Amino acid sequence: MKRCLLLCGAALLAGCNAPGERTAMPPLPERVTALPYADLLTRARAVATQANEAFYVDRWTELEETATNLERIARYLPKADDVPAKHKDTLGEYSADLGKAAEELRKSAVARDVKATTAVLERVNRKVREMRLAN
Repeated sequence: MKRCLLLCGAALLAGCNAPGERTAMPPLPERVTALPYADLLTRARAVATQANEAFYVDRWTELEETATNLERIARYLPKADDVPAKHKDTLGEYSADLGKAAEELRKSAVARDVKATTAVLERVNRKVREMRLAN
């Protein structure tokens, strides 16, 4: 019985990440297909959070990767399924704005420009917030 408990506890600990050790969300496939809007929004929010965390601790390469991931999410948004009515008319504009901000984020990460990255991250987070499902 003790061995079973020890093995279960070890398995649980091995499967958990420490607060500072978030696993990166895998990028979407290169080929754009329709995905549910809510899934893309959740993904965009998670990736924007990863970008903030990478920036905070100066992990510039990781920040570049998250920016590339955000660019890809922006390309998926116009083909999203189940888009809320309040976003149907503006989704193209939002996705283009998010894509531009993600590209600027990638460039500022490559340049390791703290001031520019701070400004772009603010825009990215604002865009993702504006796309949320609830009012």
